[in-house]
Amino acid sequence: MSRMPSPSHPAVDRVTGALAGHGLTPEIVWFDDAVTTAQLAAEALGVEVGQIANSLVFTIDDEPILVLTSGSHRVDTDWLGEQLGGVIGRASKETVKQATGQVIGGVAPLGHPAPVRTIVDVQLAEFPVVWAAAGHARTVFPTSFDELVRITGGTPSAVEPRSAVA
Repeated sequence: MSRMPSPSHPAVDRVTGALAGHGLTPEIVWFDDAVTTAQLAAEALGVEVGQIANSLVFTIDDEPILVLTSGSHRVDTDWLGEQLGGVIGRASKETVKQATGQVIGGVAPLGHPAPVRTIVDVQLAEFPVVWAAAGHARTVFPTSFDELVRITGGTPSAVEPRSAVA
């Protein structure tokens, strides 16, 4: 996949504005095709799949929750729900859109209509640079674990039991 010049998109513009509000101006990378999996994003960027910060929206006791997880593993929703004191389920595409203003495949860690409770996978801290979606399925931006925690007001946490982490 090749990188494209930066077109404009309302959701991406909101993410860019939110990043600027935190004093950040990273390059938003646009791809010519959607990068709908962590593996595709990693291949397109030439990085390890673990450096991709997947933005997954779930519900916990019917409230949206955003889990930023390393692309190298999956969220154990039963285990994480126990850690957070609730029951985690998959969010519907309507819930994702309502909570984030973005569609599945391009959900960014910020730029949402209102704050969303956020969990940031501690495995992302293993990498100096991680890549997160920028509001559209063809966009990403570089950041770091510490910046993700800061800009989202997120809570660092494992997202699966320690024994499950390779």
